[in-house]
Amino acid sequence: MFSHIMIGTNDLEKAKSFYDALLATLGVPAAMVDGHRIFYRTPTGVFSVSKPIDGKPATFANGGTVGFACTSSEQADAWHAAGVANGGTTCEEPPGVRAGGMGKMYLAYLRDPDGNKLCALHRMA
Repeated sequence: MFSHIMIGTNDLEKAKSFYDALLATLGVPAAMVDGHRIFYRTPTGVFSVSKPIDGKPATFANGGTVGFACTSSEQADAWHAAGVANGGTTCEEPPGVRAGGMGKMYLAYLRDPDGNKLCALHRMA
């Protein structure tokens, strides 16, 4: 459904360090830097972080979350640990199983150094 997702940052170097470590846990190669943006490319899409083009400060979306697919709960835990170790902060409930209308899922939530809300999600059988 999506070709790419782009979020804002106020510190591109800090964002690159954070996301390089975070996304490495999912097997995603380090970002390609293109001026004021960084790009993570996979066969299924692109995740990008950018300094705002209008020159104003980047802000996070209230109510917004960017979700990353994980192959296991262990991978989600590694993702969460890498995020916290590299400047992210845990948010929501601790990583764990949640059951709802979409079945059982293992979820881990973080906020990146700019405050963007992120989620690692593993759909359980």
